[in-house]
Amino acid sequence: MGALCAGCFLSIVKASAPGKIILFGEHAVVYNRPALAVPVNQVQVDVEVLDSDSPGIFIDAPMVDLHGELSTLQPDHPIGSVILKLFQLLDISSPPSAKVNITSTIPVAAGLGSGAAVSVALIRALSAYFNRPMTDEQVNDLVFEIEKLHHGTPSGIDNTVITFNKPVYFVKGQPIETFKTGKPFTIVIGDTGVPAPTKESVGDVRRLWLQDSVTFENIFNEIAQISLIARRSIESGKPELLGELMNQNHELLQQLTVSSPELDNLVETARNAGAHGAKLSGGGRGGNMIALVEKETAEKVANALISAGAKRTIVTEVS
Repeated sequence: MGALCAGCFLSIVKASAPGKIILFGEHAVVYNRPALAVPVNQVQVDVEVLDSDSPGIFIDAPMVDLHGELSTLQPDHPIGSVILKLFQLLDISSPPSAKVNITSTIPVAAGLGSGAAVSVALIRALSAYFNRPMTDEQVNDLVFEIEKLHHGTPSGIDNTVITFNKPVYFVKGQPIETFKTGKPFTIVIGDTGVPAPTKESVGDVRRLWLQDSVTFENIFNEIAQISLIARRSIESGKPELLGELMNQNHELLQQLTVSSPELDNLVETARNAGAHGAKLSGGGRGGNMIALVEKETAEKVANALISAGAKRTIVTEVS
């Protein structure tokens, strides 16, 4: 396509993308068991692309302290690489000048899919600005390629949940399935404020599995059963069954050594405050926990978590 003509693009375009959270199956998913994840629409990334008189593509992303022109960024910069990959795909060699504003309420490096959400919103906004809108499938494929650049071997969960904004059922090596909720349900997410070193916890579980594969395969099988029952419960409109499943899943994750005193404390606090069940979410050893609550008790549980040391809470409805 090369250079773009004046009038071929819109003067201002906006796009957004939600966060995501894993409900069930973390760690076991590495060993070919299913995992469930859902969008978190209470937090999101917003991208605005507008005309600019200054030459080049100027990017303003305060949440990562980025204020600069595209050509000044390193080729592997997370945001710069998204834009360059999109230009390559759309065969845009001489883009017109534009300003890209990126804002986000998704906490960074907290297991909520911040990176994938930035990519999804950025690709949607820029492709629409250049009057080359992309389908959800195209966006998802491109974001997955970008995730590979930064994460090596990503599962594909983050980009799929966030692009399609639907619950996802995932088994490694198989096509990812989206599915529908039979009835909405409410979750409280509590952040320990402790950085979650996913690579480290995954490595530790692998070492334990190599030492005693029979025990750990049995744990993974139990987690797989929980994920299967959880999906059926969500689809059939019986989300109240998820509480006990969360409790069972958390106990199994403790056996995998990926919980922590901070996570156990918040999980126990949520249950005592009236949650139907609670568990860690994601890599563990820090990061987030989740609790299934009634809509009416969400605030009470969230307040209890803050009192118990959570750095932030998010109440989200999965529908």
